[in-house]
Amino acid sequence: MSSQLSKSRRNLLLVLGVFIIPVVLAKLALEQHWFKYGVTNQGALSKQELTLTDIGLSNTKFNEQWLMLYRVPSMCDQLCNDTLLAVNNTYTLLGKELPRVTPVALFEQQLSQQEQSNFRHHKWLNMPLPEQATSLMSQSQLVIVDPLGNIVMTYNAPNNQQGLATFSKAILADMKKLLKYSRIG
Repeated sequence: MSSQLSKSRRNLLLVLGVFIIPVVLAKLALEQHWFKYGVTNQGALSKQELTLTDIGLSNTKFNEQWLMLYRVPSMCDQLCNDTLLAVNNTYTLLGKELPRVTPVALFEQQLSQQEQSNFRHHKWLNMPLPEQATSLMSQSQLVIVDPLGNIVMTYNAPNNQQGLATFSKAILADMKKLLKYSRIG
């Protein structure tokens, strides 16, 4: 009888172990951060609730489109021009979703003749930087705005030429996901 009792206890412990060990391992994995969380966005999600009107722009100007707002630095050097070209190429790579998106360049100063000629081949809207936007958007920052006028994501422009490809790929990946799952705009 004693061997049958120990065999029953062993079977009970085995059954309990089969059900309890995975739960304990899952709890440890969550607490100890043993895996990478399912974050798929490349840019930074907007932590505060901001809209186009908060930065001084009217949503009616943009015909309920997704916006790629890029704040151009006060002195646009070669890296700035390359960043604009990278964002423009990203915009072009949106393919069939292109009509749903409008790229907008926000300038602090009036454009010179040479700078205006640089933007003629792009499909950008060039606008002066509103006063409210100077405190809410940092230099060389790209902001994604949904068709309802809410700021969704932000990207800081790279500091060197090597970061341009990563910057462009991040924007493209996020824009494709946003446009795919969005029913507006």
